Formats: sequence, C-alpha cells, structure tokens
Amino acid sequence: MAISLTPPGETPPAEGCISEAHVERADGGIWEHPALWATVVLLGSAVVAGYFIARIFGFT
Repeated sequence: MAISLTPPGETPPAEGCISEAHVERADGGIWEHPALWATVVLLGSAVVAGYFIARIFGFT
C-alpha cells in the first residue's frame, strides 16, 4: 500500500472539490415564465381561429 503524505482527516489536494461558489444568475424576468408565453400563444391562436370561424359564418 502507498504511503499517504496527507495527515488523517484532511482531503488530499487532488481529490477535493476545486470549484468556487458560483454567482447566482439574475432573474430573467418575463423571459423565464413559460406559462405566460404559452398563454400568449394560445390566445393568439384562438384569435386567428376565431377570425376564420367568423369568415365561415359570414361575420366579416
């Protein structure tokens, strides 16, 4: 067995976590709310579908 140069209870330099604490990302605001965008898409498609339904029944 190899001789350990690291004292007991300490993490050897090659095995520890070398990452640093990351800076938390700022909130993306409106761009990170998929429910809002899904609502906008669904309302837009309902308006377009309503237009064609109105054309079929002669309202436009």
